[in-house]
Amino acid sequence: MSADLQFLEEWIPERMDPGTVFVLENQPKMGHAQNPFIAVMSCPRCGTMGLITRRQLWAGEAMICGGEVCSAEYRLNGEDICFRSPQ
Repeated sequence: MSADLQFLEEWIPERMDPGTVFVLENQPKMGHAQNPFIAVMSCPRCGTMGLITRRQLWAGEAMICGGEVCSAEYRLNGEDICFRSPQ
């Protein structure tokens, strides 16, 4: 299953639909120096917002939703959201 990633140019939390990314300013100052948090992404399934790292945004590192009722597992492949296949 795959979905399209959307980017916001301006921080408007109300416009963060599922699968939306907002890239942060002052990125290197947050998180670990080798892999800092650089964006906010809303879960493509439930819309829960969370910080994501450089590797998650650009290198396809896996993510798991932090929502209370959702445990979606996915990664980004360019502008495509690729969900983990059920096993």
